[in-house]
Amino acid sequence: MPVPASVQSLLQHKNVAYGLAATPYNDENKRLIWHDQYLRDMSAAKSLILQDEQGRVQIIIAADRLLDLKAVNRKMGRELHATSREDIRKFCASHKLDSIPALPKLAGLLTVVDKHLLDRTELLLDSGNEDQLVRLGRDEFEQILADAIICDISVPLAPLEIDDSTISDTDQILGAVRNFTTLRIKQRLEETLELPPLSETAQRIIKLRVNPNADISDLAQIVETDPSLTAQVVSWAASPYYSAPGKIKSVHDAIVRVLGFDMVLNLALGLSLGKTMTLPKEGPHGTLPYWQQAVYMAAMIEGLVTAIPREYRPSFGMAYLCGLLHNFGYLILAEVFPPYFHSYCELADANPHVNHQAIERHLLGVTREQLASTLMSLWSMPEEVVISLRHQNNPDYQGEHANYAKLIFVAQRLLHQHNIGQGPKLEIPQQIFDDLHLDPEKAQQTMLNILESGPDLQHIAQDLSPHH
Repeated sequence: MPVPASVQSLLQHKNVAYGLAATPYNDENKRLIWHDQYLRDMSAAKSLILQDEQGRVQIIIAADRLLDLKAVNRKMGRELHATSREDIRKFCASHKLDSIPALPKLAGLLTVVDKHLLDRTELLLDSGNEDQLVRLGRDEFEQILADAIICDISVPLAPLEIDDSTISDTDQILGAVRNFTTLRIKQRLEETLELPPLSETAQRIIKLRVNPNADISDLAQIVETDPSLTAQVVSWAASPYYSAPGKIKSVHDAIVRVLGFDMVLNLALGLSLGKTMTLPKEGPHGTLPYWQQAVYMAAMIEGLVTAIPREYRPSFGMAYLCGLLHNFGYLILAEVFPPYFHSYCELADANPHVNHQAIERHLLGVTREQLASTLMSLWSMPEEVVISLRHQNNPDYQGEHANYAKLIFVAQRLLHQHNIGQGPKLEIPQQIFDDLHLDPEKAQQTMLNILESGPDLQHIAQDLSPHH
């Protein structure tokens, strides 16, 4: 497919000689490499659109760098923030583009270009068409920058994406807290995380987990002491997603007829933990509400575990619990660092090509995954949960319980590839499928089943939301 007409005419108008670099196919599934992934791999230039009441501004940076929103606003003396995903979609549709080309003055917008792009003798640019990139020499690139503002507005992503396991999470968290305290931010973490204590229900379920003689009536009795938890478990089992025969009238029914002991134990634990935190009212654009994300992830992992041959399958209920709690650190961020959380939301909106861990390290020096796994450990949660939450974004982790972390990794990337939740679309390395003994085709089929069940899963998530 040729370069979009609007891009061709801009280059011709500036009388610029350019070449094209076709996007390669991925050998495994004969599909073009994900656009986000390819831009990143090639360190190609990409465009972002920011706006405020004065209007829109186009930003051009390398796809392997994080846009520093404060630096842009300092330079411009403005309060720019990311344009909504819906507006970007309309912009691309009206100009017949797959993505926003990394060419200045697009649609006449004021353009700010990161000066690091000018350090290169040759540049690759997002052409607006996912099949290929535009290739330009530095002189040609400078030729099209005539009216652009050139300044230092980005930081490299690679150092922010390194998960430094040589320093303990506790030390990193305390280090981040010390930095915060020096900024005189009121919400301080002194010796430990100032968080609500674990609910009595959750404490009783954790004790029940390690009791080898626990039975259905013990579990039902604990759940039924909490009326809202009872309602949630029953409505979960009664949802069309499980299409159970007849009416589900009690927790006992939910355990025996639909979900099973292991699943209800873990479901009740995940739900009662979620209720210890206040759900944030704001969040980056495109973020799924917390419970909707938890439900999608748990259902996705349920399907993936089923697709793994029986002899390699991890514990079903445990995998489900890891899925339900995978984003618990998001709640901690919002609760413990409100001013930081607001900055995180703004930066995430301005950097849709960047994973949240890099943004969190840039702002705070610690990630939500580190916070969540540290807290789970303090709460004496199962080691599988502590490990899976901590290493869910680390495909190379090979320690004990690595399969739970890898399941979250695969599920998360599949959901992003199908536009569920916020985050770049990236490839899933074949090695992870091999480690899990999971057939990639079956994983894709699981994803399609989840998409079909979308309305049923959203119905479950609505029942979990606090305003119900």
